[in-house]
This record gives sequence, structure tokens and C-alpha cells, in this order.
Amino acid sequence: MAKTEFKIIKQAPLTNNCPECFNQDLSLTFYQKHLHGPFYHRTTGQLKQELKCNTCQSLLYPVSWTEDIERSVEYYEKAVQPEKTAVRLRPLFYILLLLGVVLAGSLIYLYLQGAIEF
Repeated sequence: MAKTEFKIIKQAPLTNNCPECFNQDLSLTFYQKHLHGPFYHRTTGQLKQELKCNTCQSLLYPVSWTEDIERSVEYYEKAVQPEKTAVRLRPLFYILLLLGVVLAGSLIYLYLQGAIEF
């Protein structure tokens, strides 16, 4: 089973007014999805953003954004640089691969020596 994790790739303060409490203390955070399995670690291209008011601690959804907030978010969306998508194999994969090759090689050797027949 792959474990899903969202890692922060960029966090930016915004000076726009919060639509809930009207303070100018917003933070915009961008996350990138990572999958962790027993045999691999995969970095996907899926991004997620979260806009939060640091004063009233409320999450602001796109429905309640003003035009100024939308422009600021669009600016930071263009500026964010996500990690490249990649699959990294873990040591357990290489160990099992090596054991499979050794097992196949030893079976072929024993067959050629006449010790076993199929």
C-alpha cells in the first residue's frame, strides 16, 4: 500500500484582506503529492494550494476570494517550481531483485548439472 503525503514546496505571505476578519495576515501554501510504498518513492506532478488566515485561523476557499486575492494567487502559481516527477526505487526492491536473479541462476546451474529435472 502506498502512503500519500503532501510536502510543502512554497509558502508565501499575502497582504490582502481576509474576507472573514478583514485583517491583512494571510498565508498561501503550495503542496506537492508524494507516494511512499515499500518498493518505491514516487513524486507526482499533482499540486494543492491552501490559503489560510493567520489571525482567525480559517481556511479560505476560492468561492470567498476577492479579485485581489485571485490575482495574488495566480502570481504565486506561476512562480512556484514543483519538484520533477520521478520514481525512486528503494533498497527492498533491489534486494528482492537480487534474490530472484540468484535463485534463477542457481536453478539453471542445477538443471545443467543434472541434479534436478523439470
